[in-house]
Amino acid sequence: MHSISSCYAQFLVPPVTTKENQTLMQRQGALFRTLDFTNAHFLCYICKEYVEDLAKIPKSFLQEANVTLIVIGQSSYHHIEPFCKLTGYSHEIYVDPGREIYKRLGMKRGEEVVSSGQSPHVKSNLLSGSLQSLWRAVTGPLFDFQGDPAQQGGTLILGPGNIIHFIHRDRNRLDHKPINSVLQLVGVQHV
Repeated sequence: MHSISSCYAQFLVPPVTTKENQTLMQRQGALFRTLDFTNAHFLCYICKEYVEDLAKIPKSFLQEANVTLIVIGQSSYHHIEPFCKLTGYSHEIYVDPGREIYKRLGMKRGEEVVSSGQSPHVKSNLLSGSLQSLWRAVTGPLFDFQGDPAQQGGTLILGPGNIIHFIHRDRNRLDHKPINSVLQLVGVQHV
């Protein structure tokens, strides 16, 4: 566990915005645990498929364990609503277009060539997934690549209070922490 000087919410300051482009206020003295998944970018097919699996976690499972689930992407807030519709994700989601949280948490930029094994969350192969991502970029309402493709994300378990209980920094696109192993760490039922 790592103590944080002020509050873990110091990472969720002005650059992190909601789908309405509102700044997320700091959560001082939070009385719940937060599962925070930083997402590489919304067009990445691997990240999309991971968030589709996060979307399958029933809110009742999280509420029973007093846990809040948050995804933070690095795109513009304009992409939150279409991404949620695409993935079926209905939990909390924010964006950090300047990648300040990623930098503060030491998330890697670039990919390490390490064997991450087969992710249970990736259903597409490289070719079909890449083509789907490119198609979404070209046909989307705002043509952009929705973040830095070289930016890696991670998984955190934060709180209650000012404590980071767990942090996993992805080393490459396939290095996401398996969702059920993270749910087990916070006492949430597997999905």
